[in-house]
Amino acid sequence: GNVVYFDFDKSTLNSATRRVLDAHIALLKENNGSVRLEGHTDERGTREYNMALGERRAKAVADYMAVNGIARYRLETVSYGEERPAMAGSNEAAWSKNRRVEIK
Repeated sequence: GNVVYFDFDKSTLNSATRRVLDAHIALLKENNGSVRLEGHTDERGTREYNMALGERRAKAVADYMAVNGIARYRLETVSYGEERPAMAGSNEAAWSKNRRVEIK
């Protein structure tokens, strides 16, 4: 998939996330394309906090890709915080889908 998910208030990569990223890294090693890593959060927290958390999530993905052989200049990070939810709602089902990094 092109989306990796995070636990509440976390920017650490779990083993499932690393497996998804490993597949993307393998594809990126076959070409010279760049990727945009868009960090997102759920609605809880202040706008400023969520922008920073989204950035930490995108940077965590970029750091993992860089350590595994993808040049930094090919990795763009951006944070949308809570501004672009994947799923509307104020419950755990929606929140869990909104805590993510989209790989584009």
